[in-house]
Amino acid sequence: MNNPVILSCSNLRKTYDQGDLQVEVLKGVDFSVTEGQRVAIMGASGSGKSTLLHLLGGLEKPSAGEIMLDGENVSRIKGKKLSRLRNKSLGFIYQFHHLLGEFSLLENVAMPLLIGGQTTQQARQQSEELLQRVGLGHRVKHKPGELSGGERQRAAIARALINRPKCILADEPTGNLDSKTAEHIYQLMLELNQEMRVSFLIVTHDQSLAERMDTVLHMEDGKIIP
Repeated sequence: MNNPVILSCSNLRKTYDQGDLQVEVLKGVDFSVTEGQRVAIMGASGSGKSTLLHLLGGLEKPSAGEIMLDGENVSRIKGKKLSRLRNKSLGFIYQFHHLLGEFSLLENVAMPLLIGGQTTQQARQQSEELLQRVGLGHRVKHKPGELSGGERQRAAIARALINRPKCILADEPTGNLDSKTAEHIYQLMLELNQEMRVSFLIVTHDQSLAERMDTVLHMEDGKIIP
């Protein structure tokens, strides 16, 4: 049986106005990600990879084309409805963890649940369980500044997964880590992908990470090339 499509885009285009100049960054991108699939996107800097992730994540609107997420047309919804869909169906991991320095790990990970309407007690319990799963059960009360780079990135992965999203969008998730720490992060993402059936769409320059994905897409000059 074929796995359902979780995220897809068709003829996706993005043009930015720079004064009198129009810069076309995406030039008709088409692909899909199915449930549990691991997809890497590779390409030189400036090929459009990060712009593509921003559009797929609902952070920017496309100039043309269509994005479908979990059966919803992202291109046609906005405001609170878009925020709810993103909170429920997507998780985000960045090269720099973007944890909030004034909050503990437990509070950082619980935040998407609280935003989604969970009670504080439920949010704390689920967050603690997931932090245990990613090997940070002994760090729940620590603040991000007290952790190593690898620990911060594991916490960022826990935060991305806390709502049990259908798909994780990751932008260079190991780009700021040494090779040994990056290896631990690869293993963790692969294990969680298999345990939770969550899809991963990862923008990376890291060939070692890309080789562990089911599919590798190559971007060049705003297009996915064969």
